[in-house]
Amino acid sequence: MSDKHQDAIAPHGGTLVNVDAPAAEREALLVKAKTLTAIPLGPREISDLELIAIGGFSPLTGFMTSADYSRVVSDMSLASGLPWTIPVTLSVGDDLAKKLKAGQEAALTDANGRALAIMKIEDVFPNDKQKEAQEVYKTTEEAHPGVAALYRGGDTLVGGPITVLNRPTHGEFKPYRLEPAQTRAAFRERGWRRIVGFQTRNPVHRAHEYIQKCALEIVDGLLLHPIVGETKGDDIPADVRMHCYEVLLEGYYPKDRAMLVVNPAAMRYAGPRE
Repeated sequence: MSDKHQDAIAPHGGTLVNVDAPAAEREALLVKAKTLTAIPLGPREISDLELIAIGGFSPLTGFMTSADYSRVVSDMSLASGLPWTIPVTLSVGDDLAKKLKAGQEAALTDANGRALAIMKIEDVFPNDKQKEAQEVYKTTEEAHPGVAALYRGGDTLVGGPITVLNRPTHGEFKPYRLEPAQTRAAFRERGWRRIVGFQTRNPVHRAHEYIQKCALEIVDGLLLHPIVGETKGDDIPADVRMHCYEVLLEGYYPKDRAMLVVNPAAMRYAGPRE
């Protein structure tokens, strides 16, 4: 079976994005980052940055500008017309917004001030929270966890491509953290030509199992792809869910036809759009 046949399905948008800094430039960019205005990221934005970095959000190369943002909110597509349903944005507060403008660069940092990436700012624009809430979540009520997270963000959005200097670090679930390029390689190694992916934020229940095993009757392999990013406080913790998946795959699925790979995304609770 040829690699050409295996990769016949192109990544969304046609290119599997990689925005890591070139090895030869990384040290100089880390020094440069210390001189730039810092934009601290919360857990949700760090998850988004990681997904941009590994190509999970291909073809995005950074946080959305106003052209993409407005089209996604209103039409569920990027400015190019490519289908896309949920905004991937970076919000900042009023004080920080005053220091940022299109054409400059900024350092994106974690809670400890560690530089994760450098953004080339292309756009600084208002965060239309009410419209986004209504269009994406179909409600403006703050009782909705996705809307509440949206409202907690700043009133200004900053968009532009990023160059990743340091990937987010993880102590949990390391054996299951495969990037899109690695899952594609794993599919090739297993000889899988057709794969069903199942994304979940809860343990697999009987109806899920039924759907997955029905799918396995007509495909070569199952990619069980649970979210392990930020979820709401009363959700089942990720470590408990992961143990459930391990037990299920060990005892109830054909071992050569199922893979467990975590999805670092933060849960949006956006219903059909998600």
